[in-house]
Amino acid sequence: MSGLSVAALPYFARHETFHPRYGWFGKGVAAANRNPAVFSSDKATVDLGVGKNMVLAIKFWCRAAKLLVDVPNQDQPRTSHASVTVLGRTLFDSEVGLDPYLELPGSLWLLHWWMLSPRCLLPAWWIAFNQFTALEFSDDELTSSVCGIVDEVEGWTNPARSSIGKDVDCLIRMYSPRRAAPSALEDSLDCPFRDLGLMAPVWNENKKFRFLLGPKATLPPAVLAYACIEFIRQQKDGARTATLSRLTSVPGSPGRAFKLTEDALTASLAQYEATATGIQLVSSAGVTQLALRGSPDELASAALTSYYSEYRTQIQHPLLTDVRPAQSAGSHLSDRDGANGLIGVYS
Repeated sequence: MSGLSVAALPYFARHETFHPRYGWFGKGVAAANRNPAVFSSDKATVDLGVGKNMVLAIKFWCRAAKLLVDVPNQDQPRTSHASVTVLGRTLFDSEVGLDPYLELPGSLWLLHWWMLSPRCLLPAWWIAFNQFTALEFSDDELTSSVCGIVDEVEGWTNPARSSIGKDVDCLIRMYSPRRAAPSALEDSLDCPFRDLGLMAPVWNENKKFRFLLGPKATLPPAVLAYACIEFIRQQKDGARTATLSRLTSVPGSPGRAFKLTEDALTASLAQYEATATGIQLVSSAGVTQLALRGSPDELASAALTSYYSEYRTQIQHPLLTDVRPAQSAGSHLSDRDGANGLIGVYS
């Protein structure tokens, strides 16, 4: 299971049983921007307006989405400061952020992609989207599968099944609508990721759920293109092409993360290609590839600019020169987190 050990870190049940709520990401970024020590402050509950456990949950979800990263606190080595990353400022900065109030559906898809990108702090989520093959499942079946895969990762200390069970329960609540929600608005306010349409209850079977495979109505072609460019950029051989089959089905690919069929992925990329430069669908011997004609970093930036420029009359955003989660090891996380850090995602 080397793929999981490279893609994720052995973090389990760090969310305090809370899935991310609407407004938490922007709140966490704004609070850390004002005071890097906010999450360890005695006034954290007052500053953030939530209970103590929610303070920890907000910090965790902002870190999981790669909006914040822990940096050493020179004055108090046992605590850490929260530094806002380039990704955090790109999206949520109050002055230059592309979507500081999380109003656009493409921003939710970006957060979902960043949460699953290396190094992922949500191994149960990574397994569910990338290695778990069943479309219909119970929470117990998904928990058993995650436990089995985690047990095979060399160098990881096996977590208690109850910890993985908490992760699976949180994941399902995060993405699946309630069976009897009071209203669609209330459901969305509770957790906006349910609007992505990635998971739903199996209505005729109690405690059964299913991944929704196929086109996603709210997934912007430009955001999918950005994810595909990022996936290609991660390839170790430095290649600038990838088959659509690979972009759809390989663990860690956009197709897996967004639960797309190859036809759905192809149609969306073709829509983006029609108005973009530097990205091209090329067919040879019956195999279609996505080819990048230029710097992946610049093409990724162009993809996000093309999406957000539809909603903002002017985008003069210096942070868009580095809109990627980094892959390299080298820790800016505290030693007690035992993790490889996120090089280059903040300045």
